[in-house]
Amino acid sequence: MNAEPAQPRDTGSRPRPPVGGADGRTLLVWDPAMLDYDFGPSHPLHPVRLALTMDLAGAAGLLDRPGLTVSSAALASDDLIELVHDPAYLRAVREASPGSATGARLAARFGLGSTDNPVFDRMHAAAALVTGGTLAAARAVWEGTHRHAVAIAGGLHHAMRGTASGFCVYNDPAVAIAWLLSAGAGRVAYIDVDVHHGDGVQAAFYDDPRVLTISLHQSGRTLFPGTGFPDEVGVGDAEGTAVNVALPPRTDDAGWLRAFSGVVPVLLRSFRPQVLVTQHGCDTHAFDPLADLRLSLEGQTASYAALHALAHEVCGGRWLACGGGGYALDAVVPRAWTQLLAIATHAPLDPARPLPPDWAAGAPAKVRAATGHDSVGAAGMPAAFGDGASARYHPWDAGEGDVDDPVDRAVAATRRAVLPLHGLDPLQDR
Repeated sequence: MNAEPAQPRDTGSRPRPPVGGADGRTLLVWDPAMLDYDFGPSHPLHPVRLALTMDLAGAAGLLDRPGLTVSSAALASDDLIELVHDPAYLRAVREASPGSATGARLAARFGLGSTDNPVFDRMHAAAALVTGGTLAAARAVWEGTHRHAVAIAGGLHHAMRGTASGFCVYNDPAVAIAWLLSAGAGRVAYIDVDVHHGDGVQAAFYDDPRVLTISLHQSGRTLFPGTGFPDEVGVGDAEGTAVNVALPPRTDDAGWLRAFSGVVPVLLRSFRPQVLVTQHGCDTHAFDPLADLRLSLEGQTASYAALHALAHEVCGGRWLACGGGGYALDAVVPRAWTQLLAIATHAPLDPARPLPPDWAAGAPAKVRAATGHDSVGAAGMPAAFGDGASARYHPWDAGEGDVDDPVDRAVAATRRAVLPLHGLDPLQDR
């Protein structure tokens, strides 16, 4: 998975957007106003994690790297958000306000006002700005001004057409994919490595053969949203373009990376997308308080590097990377997404490199000040960008793996359900 990127292959069978002088250029879409997407101090999805990520990326020197552009974005317009969401839902988001009886009654019909998705002031503007950031990243990659683009505040993958869900008001990755299709993309692949099933993006394109969605997540039998099983494969002409790997709790680096190797590369090479869109929820980490997988920073970074390499191999490097979940606010999220940005700027950080001392000393206090409580990392901030793990694994080769291993059983079930629909043999590696 850490091999050098292969040269892109032009099959001549599909239109290709211009890439011009974009080789090596990376866009980071960021605006401090994105911190206004804030459900309140006690909510798990606290924006302090984004502020700490940007602080760490700056302290590590990433924001000064040649070829990196940091740019803000405009609010996504209603017509673009409505590529995915129902207009009535947008009206509800605009009208809902804290303490308003009318707004509360309206919001209750649309998944708002719950513990997961409480109403906050200027909610539409905040969610539309996050969505606008991901749209700006998609536009940069498609139009060829940049080869890679990172929308660090994006990745809100649970929102459905007419409802908020799982801390997500607007589904920015789905909106970006829908925009890419409207701009002329014929095939887009979406890979979701969040610990939770990428259900909203899957639902948006469940009947669209132009979009391949692959989600690797903790099984819905043990975790929200309770979906994402191997038999969810898409419908009609899109059968086979929804792919789900439902992993057992306590899956570690070796199991997760083996699962990735058995599903993602073979399908991306078969599908040959023009653009790769990825969601990088880092709640797969062993420290995360809301889930039960056991990945390390090294394991997560290996997945980022593999997706970067695959973007170069299958779609000329056109890669849009979003953030996502992650609730170890200081100990995990900033390190994970700083590593993601480092890979997107073509120079991964040494996992043994010490964290900047001032950042490491101040991060727990910033979390405490923002949330009123200590985060997972407050009692023992990691010393380095990595965890000191090896992230070694045995890649999937052929057959159905070890029938006594629950991870192998999960991978084999997905391969049996999906690969034949692409004309591929699930008993073969290629």
